Amino acid sequence: MKISREFIHKLPKTDLHVHLDGSLRMETIRELAAGGVDPGDGPAFSPEEIEKTLVPGRDYGSLGEYLKDFEITLSLMQTGEALKRIAYELAEDCAGENIRYVEVRFSPILHTRAGLDLSRVVENVIAGLRKAESDFNIRTGIIICGIRNMDPETSCRLAELAVAYKRRGVVGFDLAGEEKDFPAKDHREAFNLIINNNVNSTVHAGEGFGPGSIAQAIHYCGANRIGHGTRLREDQELLDYVTDHRIPLEICLTSNLQTGIVDSIREHPFNFYYRYGVRVTVNTDNRLMSDTSITRELHLACENFSLTPFNLRDILLNGFKSAFLSYAEKVRLIKLSLAEIDYLIRLEYPDYDGDPQFHT
Repeated sequence: MKISREFIHKLPKTDLHVHLDGSLRMETIRELAAGGVDPGDGPAFSPEEIEKTLVPGRDYGSLGEYLKDFEITLSLMQTGEALKRIAYELAEDCAGENIRYVEVRFSPILHTRAGLDLSRVVENVIAGLRKAESDFNIRTGIIICGIRNMDPETSCRLAELAVAYKRRGVVGFDLAGEEKDFPAKDHREAFNLIINNNVNSTVHAGEGFGPGSIAQAIHYCGANRIGHGTRLREDQELLDYVTDHRIPLEICLTSNLQTGIVDSIREHPFNFYYRYGVRVTVNTDNRLMSDTSITRELHLACENFSLTPFNLRDILLNGFKSAFLSYAEKVRLIKLSLAEIDYLIRLEYPDYDGDPQFHT
């Protein structure tokens, strides 16, 4: 059964794994670059260099190469006004495709090169997102990222920041960056602080390294969700643990293809995980670098894995269930979204008699 992009676009959705510095609009990049935004003590890029280097949707071949383009976007994100604008525009773009809840992640330490302190970085992003919430039908949250290849002390500072802004816009803490040679367990102190202050956490794992990275994220860092988790299937016992404990995977199909984690979308383990019973969610990762949207990612999943409308319903529900929201907020959002999803499915497929059961 064909599921169109137009139908997916109408459905209420989530995006739980999207990076602020990987999701700028190209026109905003051009405007900021033309205006001569101060990159601080980081590298500067001319408008010509940006146009030549930053090609949305290209194949990078590795995670390391993929991450290099972030130096361009970061060079333009060193002022409060730029951060506020970019956060607002990201939420606006999400609302434009009926994303009802988005968790925006970034590492504030990467935006202090021109003199902003960590608090001002966070407050400007909060201001942009709050303005978008008042203008559009969307709810937002912030995930602050520690960086694997930075000193673990820096992760502790960022964890303290996440605790300070808990219930003020920040909903979680993450560990991002190159996995190989930078184990999550080195950042245990930061995660101990997060756990002891009852803050949610997710960890990039199983993307650039094997299932051992996922095990560290869960057992050393106490991760509530796993970013990517692409290589989880290589460890059967860990796969069963993740499935049994309903630990969500934040799947990002296009970026995994771009970075060479998989050779094609059809070879991505998403479908295996879904059929096995893992709580999978679909996310964009970086809307700019991957030239994508949630609508496109879900359509890729439907096209490549023969998903039915009720499979799609199941996966959308996984996103809402996995959100870093309070129980009461989550229940309200699920009830509203599920009623709308069911109405739209009945409207689009009045004769469809598929099994409405789901296993989330």
